Amino acid sequence: MVHIQESASGGIPRKPRDTELDVFGVTHVGRVRTQNQDHFLIASLHKHLAIHQTSVPPESISASDTDRLAFLAMVADGVGGSAGGEEASRFALDGITAYITRSVHCYYTADPNDDAEFTHVLQEGAMRVHAKLTQRSTVDDRSGMATTLTAFLGVWPRAYILQVGDSRYYTLRHDKLHQVSRDQTVAEELIAAGVIRRSDPGHDRWKHVLSSAIGGPEASPVVTAIENDWHHVHLMCSDGLPKHVSDDQIAERLRTMTSSRQACEALLQDALDGGGSDNISIIVGRAVPQAGS
Repeated sequence: MVHIQESASGGIPRKPRDTELDVFGVTHVGRVRTQNQDHFLIASLHKHLAIHQTSVPPESISASDTDRLAFLAMVADGVGGSAGGEEASRFALDGITAYITRSVHCYYTADPNDDAEFTHVLQEGAMRVHAKLTQRSTVDDRSGMATTLTAFLGVWPRAYILQVGDSRYYTLRHDKLHQVSRDQTVAEELIAAGVIRRSDPGHDRWKHVLSSAIGGPEASPVVTAIENDWHHVHLMCSDGLPKHVSDDQIAERLRTMTSSRQACEALLQDALDGGGSDNISIIVGRAVPQAGS
């Protein structure tokens, strides 16, 4: 399943250099939970994967002076505070990273105007990780071992958003915030089917119950393709952020940001000040042209 969003920009703008990418991520246990079951990863794909930042310590950090083929960012939120939630979120990031790295040939051969190859890579990767995590939880007798997964794969001038669960992807463009991902929850499914409205009292009961998760009873990966350009600010987060910070406040933080790190840290503090009832993970990214470029 793929949704296409077209931008109004004409022509293909220059691809940002690695030094023009301002990307940062944070993760925090929050004020209530005793364990952080979120994980995130930020990486670029050259002829090999170069890890820039992650909450999962890699064995080694690679550097590359070859042309960047793609950019990858992911957030995973272990489900429901279960004993295997942290392990599930880490497993999902490891699995998707490995699958995308093995699929490097598609970045050389795919038509940049054809979204099918990248959509297939992300959906197939999600379903393979789902199958392996489901098998692992059965063998280890750890039922409920599951995770959300939201991934951003940037292949200039396109970006592909993989969604499983309710971790979110937003974009701010021309000062307007858009939630590109749709929460895969029972509440959203009931709203889409016309069974309930968002204003109904029963909405709150189901808004945090997942209808899709990696390792859960069902995984339904959705890939959304968008045009990317220099005007976008990208935000990915686990649901610990929107539980306590409104879209209006998120938009204002992104409009007034001085750097991705500053925006992440300000939003994290907003979520903590609002109660911090869940783990919180945030990635913010944008392209910033260098002087003289």
